[in-house]
Amino acid sequence: MAFKIVRNDITKVKADAVVNTANPEVTVGSGVDSAIYKAAGREKLLEARKKIGYLAPGEVAVTPAFHLDAKYIIHVSGPRWEGGENREEQLLRNCYDRALMEAKNHNCRSIAFPLLATGAYGFPKELGLQIAVDSFTSFLEENEMEITLAVFGTKEFHISGTLVENVRSYVDDSYVKETLEEEYEYTQCFSVLRENSPYSPVPESKIEPEISLDDALKNIYTDSLARHLKELIHQKGLKNSEVYAAANISKQYFSKLLKGQVKPSKEKMLALAVGLRLNQSEAVQFLQLAGYALSPISQTDTIVKYFIEKKEYNVLKIDIVLFDYGLDPLSNS
Repeated sequence: MAFKIVRNDITKVKADAVVNTANPEVTVGSGVDSAIYKAAGREKLLEARKKIGYLAPGEVAVTPAFHLDAKYIIHVSGPRWEGGENREEQLLRNCYDRALMEAKNHNCRSIAFPLLATGAYGFPKELGLQIAVDSFTSFLEENEMEITLAVFGTKEFHISGTLVENVRSYVDDSYVKETLEEEYEYTQCFSVLRENSPYSPVPESKIEPEISLDDALKNIYTDSLARHLKELIHQKGLKNSEVYAAANISKQYFSKLLKGQVKPSKEKMLALAVGLRLNQSEAVQFLQLAGYALSPISQTDTIVKYFIEKKEYNVLKIDIVLFDYGLDPLSNS
């Protein structure tokens, strides 16, 4: 897993680098800034901050982490939202991109961020979230690092803003349309599809006695999945890095998938369907390769379907909405 989201005080998150929402002037601000100074040691950190001087919006600087459980503190000066006419989006993107590059240049293997500029600086949450997701995804296409987004607040605090309510309406509407009887019919239909699929398991009677059924099915699924995965990447005109970054799957695990060495969980298959930019029909067929199906009574499945229908193909963003919804992120599997 390259990206994860946690509900925790960022000063309690163990990472090589911790990102601080710094005041442009040499002074201790409120919120995350104040908490980091307190945890790191106010006097030592303030002395190091004085050596940096004024930090213009969009700029970043690095200091030791002192008493924090980290190696470095990366101070970023986020922009205040003034309606979007003063390059606020580009400046915020600079904060994320430059913080990640500083972490890389300091040989960090992990970094923890708060969601920048969406608090006192007034940045719209959905826009701020999208900028963060885009920055993280672009970085992970070319680099390997564990990125943690730390959310400090109650369960009622939604990091994705109104997006979670849009998804909630979609989920509620889906449940009104679907019934348990339809779920049963869908399952029966899926069984017929499996029987007629070129990737379906061989009949049990044809399996050699010394090989267990589980082992035989595993070999069939992983072999057919690996072939199909390669074909889809080629058909979609994607690079491997684009797929595993958007799916929030590590490069090492993705390599094992391409070699047919692992049988992924349903959550991993959903993540891959998103990373491959499949439509809903393609996603259903893709899940069948590993013996899974989309369930109309699964909130997680319905949320993934929402993003597929919207053609928003990024698991990092989906995981954040699942987190807001109180569900396990796809990346936890």
